[in-house]
Amino acid sequence: MSFCDRVYTIVAKIPKRKVATYGQIARLSGNAKAARAVGMCMRTNPFAPQVPCHRVVGSDGSLVGFSGGEGVSTKKSMLLKEGVRFTKDKVDIVRSQWNTGVS
Repeated sequence: MSFCDRVYTIVAKIPKRKVATYGQIARLSGNAKAARAVGMCMRTNPFAPQVPCHRVVGSDGSLVGFSGGEGVSTKKSMLLKEGVRFTKDKVDIVRSQWNTGVS
């Protein structure tokens, strides 16, 4: 299984109302230093919307990158519609981060 395939499998499990960070997905995919590679996988995600790449955000809750619709504004709109909590233009990581149960 390729790295991107592992990433897509993990991202597909992020529930509505939750987000994961690029670093979190990298760790879960087996390479803690591959956050940028996760971003590349998300940019070329052939499985949207089954693989909800809009639920992957920066480590500080920043909405970085989104190739769908109008870009980041579409990403924010989708997350708000799902019930993700925001503080200004950033996701409230404390309240909205996906808890995988894995350290």
